Amino acid sequence: MLEVAPVHVNRNACLIGRTWHPLDSGGKVNERISDECMPGLVREADGGDHIATVLFISSLVGGLIAHITWPRDHTPSGPRLRPEEDYILDPHWDFNAKPSTREYHWTIAEHELNPDGVYRDMILINGMFPGPLIECNEGDEIVVHVSNRGSNATSIHWHGLFQNGTNWMDGTVGVTQCPIAPGRDFTYRFNVSRQTGTYWYHSHMSMQASDGVVGPIVIHSRKEEELQKIPYAEDRVVLVSDHYYDLSSDLMMDYLAPDRENDEPVPPAAVINGRQQRDCATVPNRRCDSSNRKRALFDLASHHNTRLRFINVGAFAEFQIQIDEHEFYVSEVDGTDVMPQAIHRLNINPAQRYSIIVVPPKSNKGLYWLRARMVTHCFAYEEPELQEEVWGVVRYWGSDDAPTPSSKDWPEVIELECKDLNTSLLSPVIPQRAPAHVDDQIYLRSTFQIKDWALSRGYLNDSSHHVSAANPVLNRLYEPSTKPSSFADSLSTAPPVGINTALSDPKTDGLVYQTTGIRTLDILVQNFDDGNHPFHLHGHTFWVLATGHGYPPPPADLYSPGHLDLENPLRRDTASVEAYGWTLIRFVADNPGVWAFHCHIGWHAEAGLAMQFLARADVILVLCLCLGWGFM
Repeated sequence: MLEVAPVHVNRNACLIGRTWHPLDSGGKVNERISDECMPGLVREADGGDHIATVLFISSLVGGLIAHITWPRDHTPSGPRLRPEEDYILDPHWDFNAKPSTREYHWTIAEHELNPDGVYRDMILINGMFPGPLIECNEGDEIVVHVSNRGSNATSIHWHGLFQNGTNWMDGTVGVTQCPIAPGRDFTYRFNVSRQTGTYWYHSHMSMQASDGVVGPIVIHSRKEEELQKIPYAEDRVVLVSDHYYDLSSDLMMDYLAPDRENDEPVPPAAVINGRQQRDCATVPNRRCDSSNRKRALFDLASHHNTRLRFINVGAFAEFQIQIDEHEFYVSEVDGTDVMPQAIHRLNINPAQRYSIIVVPPKSNKGLYWLRARMVTHCFAYEEPELQEEVWGVVRYWGSDDAPTPSSKDWPEVIELECKDLNTSLLSPVIPQRAPAHVDDQIYLRSTFQIKDWALSRGYLNDSSHHVSAANPVLNRLYEPSTKPSSFADSLSTAPPVGINTALSDPKTDGLVYQTTGIRTLDILVQNFDDGNHPFHLHGHTFWVLATGHGYPPPPADLYSPGHLDLENPLRRDTASVEAYGWTLIRFVADNPGVWAFHCHIGWHAEAGLAMQFLARADVILVLCLCLGWGFM
């Protein structure tokens, strides 16, 4: 049994520290958040990886933290693609630097841009696509000032970050915050602690991520060179994404219309690091100019290894990625360093991250194609504008300036099924045994159902997820109408787990599964749909224990001694459930807050394929809550 370090808090200090004023002259609600209400982290008594929450006085540590403000990367000449060198990590980065506050200023606004030649309306950060890289060390504080100058509300979610003690900074509209209204500002402030690796951020307002609000996050470990078992001299981020030519809001209206039967919009193109060169003759009905567009170029040294951090920031498509005539080594999965495993094709679903180590081939041709293929088997219909592959160029230093690579594709048949990379051989470098005892087992039936008005919606069991942007679930815990004192009192008599119907009606709003104390949960998701579903859990990582096609084994067989490998299974935050298949994951609900669990195919999440976990409900009430619509 785990012994958790005790939580000592002054609830009144949190609540008194929040001061409300009526309205200023501009009609904006003012709110002062007390510096005393900044959550911190402590280890458990056993030194394990589970989390307890305390409060600390920020002024006590303020003198120990350096402050770094990144310059605004505004582009007065108009919107443009982000320079490729922006995603090359600093080769002189100090992994052992003292904790720093890294501050950014972002303006989100609408622009017109042609990433592959075809012009389309986009939503961009500081006028560039994709968004800026956030590079930091474990223990740093991140401060991002967001100014929404667009015509619609927005938010930023920090995908994969625990947000321990700062649940309200998770950026999930309708769950942890109201969106940032047009013309208003909001500051995200949080620490990155007890996790390292490759992550990303994106808007969590409708499908805005598909319109351009995406970017990478890299958190360095002080032991990074030890955790990565194959040395490398260069480190880069590679974003792959499906690419639509229409705004997501227009596509969404059609997707959610009656009689659509979950026919997801098929992307006509794909991009690598936001760029590609489209032959405009193939899209005669689009305004297109690709004369100044080039494929993504990766200049690599021919005498040392390179780490490429792949992130699928797309809305729908799974990718198969390869570098012609290269084997490479998987060394990280969703922030978990793994023992290197050689492969030559990488399958990556939306929201997943994989680091690979590229070793220069002995017979170096100089130029090679980097191919990223969308797995079209899961597309619902034939898209006449579809260009299913996007190609980049790997060029080794000293190679001839040939016009194009002459490298060859791998000869074997390309896999058509939409499912995760086989990760059964990937072992985390830092071993962690999955808990043998499970407190609760949750069975989720994932379906799309056609109900009233011929509307197709996503369901987990009998609930379709529909949140209120103006009344997030986390806020409801603190509203006078919900009587938080009564809610807190009820925890002493309520069972430690169960569906919370006071915060969310399962019939109309979706499931909110509540836990008190620290509990280990198993989630078995069974997919009755003909497409795969990459499920993401906010605020936690989980162990992937088993996957399969068809029906899962009976519980007596599934949980029979020795059937599940608990010794050191892969830990990640996004795992797919294949079509007509199932996946079993296990996690420890130890991070206080309200956390979304949803399919990361954007269309499916908007159709309702999601739920929430209210973890450690007995602790969340003592955390400070940042309320309001578009405050700074």
